[in-house]
Amino acid sequence: MSKSSKKILVIEDDNITRNLYLKGLEAKGFESVGAANGRVGIQQVQEHVPDLVICDITMPDMDGYSVLTTLRQDPLTAIIPFIFLTGSSTRADVRKAMEMGADDYITKPSTLDELLRAIASRLQRQANLQYWCATKLQKVAKPVSVAKTAVTPPKSIFPNIPQLKEVFDFIEAHYHQGITLCDVAEAVGYSSAYLTNRVARQTGETVNCWIVKRRMAGARFLLQNDDRTVEQIAKELGYQDVSHFSRQFRQHHGLPPQAWRREKTCCVTKTGETNYYSVTSK
Repeated sequence: MSKSSKKILVIEDDNITRNLYLKGLEAKGFESVGAANGRVGIQQVQEHVPDLVICDITMPDMDGYSVLTTLRQDPLTAIIPFIFLTGSSTRADVRKAMEMGADDYITKPSTLDELLRAIASRLQRQANLQYWCATKLQKVAKPVSVAKTAVTPPKSIFPNIPQLKEVFDFIEAHYHQGITLCDVAEAVGYSSAYLTNRVARQTGETVNCWIVKRRMAGARFLLQNDDRTVEQIAKELGYQDVSHFSRQFRQHHGLPPQAWRREKTCCVTKTGETNYYSVTSK
């Protein structure tokens, strides 16, 4: 990961502190951009699309919490790593920052080395996630033709929640590898308990439920559009035991996989620019 290719935005209303960090980052090979307040910071994000944002919390006119909320609501800026830099270190403040979707929280006074370590950690995690998505999403089920018509995979099952994009991206890239809650939590940098509470609070479902739901969506697609056996499909979806897969499938669909496959037929209809499945009983 080349530092020279990484752009860091520092949003800090104190001129001395802001310039100190900007000069320190430039000395370490980063391209740095400064903003004296939250509103200017948002404009700079939209103009420069930095690789990471460092933001003070207590600022006049628009505080750091409002900056983070605004950035997380825009799909173009929602996944940019965001580090809070503040003089407050109470547990309530830290928890609020993390619940809002901040990636890290550094208290002042802090050294440049502390800031650089936090930046390196977040940039590396972002690079890892992008690599996983780029490589693993290439491994998709081979589509088959139904009545000489191309079949496309179903649309994403995950809700559009920017704060959980990393979580759902990781599940999408790895659901067929037998991942667990612990794997997801480690990938996105949170404890299992914290991540469980966060996902459940925002979606009403646990991380494990989303993993199973993604596997079941993959199972339905493969059972309808692939002639492999149930055991082969189970292994494709990350199940070591076909009996476990069959039990889980039956819990969600009321029938074991083979019986469900016999009862369903796949038809392709076209609505607008997107292909959808129309599944009917025989």
